[in-house]
Amino acid sequence: MLGDKESRRRVLLKFVLALTCGSGLVGGLSASHSAAASDDYSIVASVQNQTLVNGSTSRLPVASVSVTVTKTDGSKIGSGVTDENGLCTIVVPSRDNYLISIDTASLPDGLTMIDANKSTVSISKDLFTTNTKRVTFFTGQGAESGASEFERILQRLTDGIRLGLIIAMCSVGLSLVFGTTGLTNFAHGEMVTFGGLMAFYFNVILEIPILISGPVVIILGGLFGLLLNWGIFARLTKRGIGLISQLVVTVGLSIMLRNIYLFQFGGRTKQLSSYSKQTNLEIGPIGITPRDLTTAILGVIILVSVALFLQRSRLGKAIRAVSDNVQLASATGIDTRKVIKLVWFAGGALAATGGIFRGLDEQVSFSMGSDLLFLMFAGITLGGLGSAFGALIGGFFIGIFVEMSSLLVPSELKVAPALFILIVVLIVRPQGILGKSQRVG
Repeated sequence: MLGDKESRRRVLLKFVLALTCGSGLVGGLSASHSAAASDDYSIVASVQNQTLVNGSTSRLPVASVSVTVTKTDGSKIGSGVTDENGLCTIVVPSRDNYLISIDTASLPDGLTMIDANKSTVSISKDLFTTNTKRVTFFTGQGAESGASEFERILQRLTDGIRLGLIIAMCSVGLSLVFGTTGLTNFAHGEMVTFGGLMAFYFNVILEIPILISGPVVIILGGLFGLLLNWGIFARLTKRGIGLISQLVVTVGLSIMLRNIYLFQFGGRTKQLSSYSKQTNLEIGPIGITPRDLTTAILGVIILVSVALFLQRSRLGKAIRAVSDNVQLASATGIDTRKVIKLVWFAGGALAATGGIFRGLDEQVSFSMGSDLLFLMFAGITLGGLGSAFGALIGGFFIGIFVEMSSLLVPSELKVAPALFILIVVLIVRPQGILGKSQRVG
């Protein structure tokens, strides 16, 4: 009898893994096929005028600039003129090597290229990872001109604080789920993306202001977390499926959701319409838009509220008790199932909030959450696995470190030092800052 039960569990596990990974593969193939069938290859040229405000860059679109696309042999493919958003889309016949040039004579009076040698940009066919390739031309002032080293450090510190607040917000839910269930959820990045894409749908498609649609998206994010727990992980746990097997399921779920997002949203990054055009406020040597300042303040309020809830409320104490020891918490009368449901809802809501803030700060894309996933893991590893307070502290400092590292390394590589910290922490202090060392064996 026991052997039959174990056999059924193994069959169920194989079925779930096959279904999840197979769905991700089919979703990826369907998305790729649909994108290739419905969308032509295109190049989006953006012309931005860059100015400096106390060492911080401010960019505004430049309209009516002529853009031309040619092949490397000089044959013309197409041309166009930038619109009021500084954008010009030119359809190209296939994925190939192209030269994109702007006519400097068509620039508005008083504007010149930051680097005259960059009025023509070459792209290779290998850069067409999606059907659209974006290139940007800058006029105005160079980022380094007129800014002292001290001003650049302060500006990077400010940007790091904003990024750190977003990473900390997203990391708390991931850490709470790990602490209460032991599950390492690689699909948590897609929960962040869910918040960003739903914010785009309400704000751009339905034209509902973000102040009204934002709370709705946060609630939907919490319900999405509950759905994942009810539909997948609670059922797997009830059937005795191990945590390693569930981890593999989260990887397949991540792939499936990412391809669904790509299929529905497309490969281009898109901007939320609310507060999209703002100029920097001058706060001493620091430049920051009112939108970014507001989201930073809201981020601090949300994180402090989460910390106070965990520290002082009855439910918060129950969550911390379940994180410390599930069996002991259950023996003392705590409803662990209720706590786990609450954690999944809170994790989804916080992830959706982080997705909204990230979408306002940068732009919305199908991979915005997965791009932050390893930074979240670096944050909770630095702070302490399973510790909500550790995730707050670790995520905050990882965000600062990422932005500050751009002072020393190219901006394209600024994430690498944060991942190096992840490796060092795992070697030197695997329990993290606030984690407790445990005897193994």
